[in-house]
Amino acid sequence: MPPGLRKIQFCSWGLLLWLSIGSAGDAPPTPQTKCTNFQNANLLRGTNLKVQFLLFTPLDPSCGQLVQESSDIQNSGFNATLGTKLLIHGFRALGTKPSWIDKFIGTLLRAANANVIAVDWVYGSTGVYFSAVENVVKLGLEISRFLRKLLVLGVPESSIHIIGVSLGAHVGGMVGHFYKGQLGRITGLDPAGPEYTKASLEERLDPGDARFVEAIHTDADNLGIRIPVGHVDYFVNGVQDQPGCPTFIHAGYSYLICDHMRAVHLYISALENSCPLVAFPCVNYKAFLAGQCLDCFNPFLLSCPRIGLMEQSGVKIEPLPKEVKVFLLTTARAPYCVVYTKFMELNALKEGCTSSRPRQELQGKGVIAHATPQCQINQVKLKFHSSHRVWRKDWTTIVGKFCTAPLPVNDNKEMVCLPEPLTLQASVTVSFDLKITCVIV
Repeated sequence: MPPGLRKIQFCSWGLLLWLSIGSAGDAPPTPQTKCTNFQNANLLRGTNLKVQFLLFTPLDPSCGQLVQESSDIQNSGFNATLGTKLLIHGFRALGTKPSWIDKFIGTLLRAANANVIAVDWVYGSTGVYFSAVENVVKLGLEISRFLRKLLVLGVPESSIHIIGVSLGAHVGGMVGHFYKGQLGRITGLDPAGPEYTKASLEERLDPGDARFVEAIHTDADNLGIRIPVGHVDYFVNGVQDQPGCPTFIHAGYSYLICDHMRAVHLYISALENSCPLVAFPCVNYKAFLAGQCLDCFNPFLLSCPRIGLMEQSGVKIEPLPKEVKVFLLTTARAPYCVVYTKFMELNALKEGCTSSRPRQELQGKGVIAHATPQCQINQVKLKFHSSHRVWRKDWTTIVGKFCTAPLPVNDNKEMVCLPEPLTLQASVTVSFDLKITCVIV
């Protein structure tokens, strides 16, 4: 309920009371909604599991209503006909409310007409990380009991979407396991790695925990898990050093947490913006950068997955494959979107030294990511670095043609090529005009 409306009701309370005396048929005044905030804990008060379920609705996205019991849910603004999204934070070293959670809740409510329930387990997630890990199963049981109250109200299992951050992703997996994989969707935002990389499927997030499970990986070399845990697993920027994050330890806490939390900010940005965060299935990151996976045909039949709330991330095949690694690049700051371009069809040639040795040939292609739409680029500059690992050092000339196309490349008609064949000498920069028509959608 907006603050201004509460003020009007309060100031006119006497008038409303007088009217109710004059007319017995009038409805009683609506009580003011009591808002509840996240708890704060410390090393001495933490580790004990003290869970709060806070409901946020489109009518008042900044007011969390405490809904512990069935009566609380029924007397709140909960709408059983809408989808329900549970947001579960992860380990809280300092015992404080997550700094990102208010923005996340507000963005979710603007992006989807849904009930949003934030699971506050700050007490159980504070102190020593391994104590928080021990609380994961207990918290999973608490959430499962809470969900049963929603099911009694007629909420379908398939309408429940759990979004878990770090350790919260595995909590979501535990809840999904208790419901035998019948919940609608689980999104893991950089699922925690320590204690989980070698865990069993019953102990961590996995594709069997919901009808659709996805994970966004941004810190596989530190706090995040390095193995696929969903139907679709997004591996962002090589999942080690995220652009824009500190690269030196003197940055302190930001150095430790920036890569890990990038998954949260990517997801929020995907909900806020229309520019797509599209990813491409590939065997590994190196092959993706080399331009070997450009059309999403295998295994998604050209339906490239994208981060956000699209059904099954936009993947339109059944049954869903499991543990598919998909790769994407981003910019250093929001909205993080890039334009992908396939580039080059160039051959490096070397004549054999003797008649018994045939001419040697390598073909080069790759992927460029840039923030500028392709049709706004009017010039390309090409420079052949003979020491680059794609080419052997003793090759000093490459010949061929330069072609480019936006990804995904589903149609050769999208390809734009320079009209003349190219001959590039090592370390010499050559410029060419490039005209691509902007397509008006």
